[in-house]
Amino acid sequence: MAVEAIWQMVVWLLIGLGSVIGVLVLLAVIGCFLPRHHVAARSLRSKRPPEEVWNVVSDYAAAPSWHPEIKAVERLADKGGHDVWRETDRRGYPVQLETLEAVAPRRLVRAITDEGGPFSGQWEFEIEPMEDGSRVTLTERGQVPNPFFRLMFHLFMTPSFYIEIYLKALAAKLGDAATLELPESTNHRDTETLKRQKK
Repeated sequence: MAVEAIWQMVVWLLIGLGSVIGVLVLLAVIGCFLPRHHVAARSLRSKRPPEEVWNVVSDYAAAPSWHPEIKAVERLADKGGHDVWRETDRRGYPVQLETLEAVAPRRLVRAITDEGGPFSGQWEFEIEPMEDGSRVTLTERGQVPNPFFRLMFHLFMTPSFYIEIYLKALAAKLGDAATLELPESTNHRDTETLKRQKK
């Protein structure tokens, strides 16, 4: 009886393990049919001139003092003449960011340089002068190679999730209202907006 009971337990454990593996495989298959790349963009109007906005967004070392999602920032060795920084979020997840382009005070491009991470891509900042201050447009061009993470991304987040968090924190730092807009230029239209327009 003892052997039979143990055998039944082993069978049920194998069935349970097989079910879990089957669900994970199914989720990965579904993820394969979701788009790997995404583009998202949002704009923020600020009462501050472009120079002041630039000084904030380009001062990476000071980001933990005003961005609630960034816990620590560390300067790493330069790569091809570009500065590289490691940002650690409040959950302890580190990301390496390389500055690909910096044209003060109007354009900044930073890219994820981690290899083998769950996602990759770049952020593009464009700061335009306005009569009453400036407009900051942040565009994310990202990709999620892993099908499982791709499905989780589509289920629990939107392409604009992280840039909206950033711009709202930036608005608080600059003393502006955290009112975000869709960019006027069609070059910045995100994938969510384009899908709605096609329907």
